[in-house]
Amino acid sequence: MIDNQKVISIIPARGGSKSIPRKNIKPLGGKPLVAYSIEQSLASRYIDRTICSTDDKEIAEIAKSYGAEVPFLRPAELAQDDTPDWPVFFQGLQWLKDNENYIPDIVVHLSPTHPFRTVEMIDKGIILFLERPDADSVRSVFLAPQTPYKMHFITKEGFLKPALTIPGKKETYEWPRQKLPHVYLQGGYFYAARYRTIMEKKSMTGDKILAYIIEPKVIIDLDTLFDWEMAEFFIQKMQKENK
Repeated sequence: MIDNQKVISIIPARGGSKSIPRKNIKPLGGKPLVAYSIEQSLASRYIDRTICSTDDKEIAEIAKSYGAEVPFLRPAELAQDDTPDWPVFFQGLQWLKDNENYIPDIVVHLSPTHPFRTVEMIDKGIILFLERPDADSVRSVFLAPQTPYKMHFITKEGFLKPALTIPGKKETYEWPRQKLPHVYLQGGYFYAARYRTIMEKKSMTGDKILAYIIEPKVIIDLDTLFDWEMAEFFIQKMQKENK
């Protein structure tokens, strides 16, 4: 708890995964993928409860063994390939309210596919969010390695059309990248929303999304087997450096 605000993390870890089978409990660097997010959450100075939302009993047991709470199993209809985040978080928070009369103030979303986040990243994000009561949510972003000002659509006639332009300026796609406006990519390293944003506005972001600019050492979102191979490489590299 911080500033009398109850902070909870929810780690969504469904059983199905087509690109990387059983991804959330597949060993990465010697431990299940979901364990990284659980350990980061438990090490946070400000997160009061660490909850894993899963539809899978095996994942539930593994999550518990690493210290997460699994007070409920997520309904199967909320664990499909195309299930968005909001109904998953709404279901979990509604269950806690109905069964424990527990209502947090801040809900942190820690995706298991970002094992390279740090505890410091989490705690700084929470502090930033609390300093801005006008924000409905906060999302980590980092400077995009490529700028959309140099990207194009292809018209039906086969010609290039700039994807993004600066009003009043010509041929900005020819400008040096350093002269173009900064553009940021959202990363799943840290998301957080107020309870009322999720439950009352029925949204994971609301209307005012606060930018949390980070500089991650490793930018990998584990979605493909190639991503996994890259993650293994960096995990092993870090383990050697820490010896």
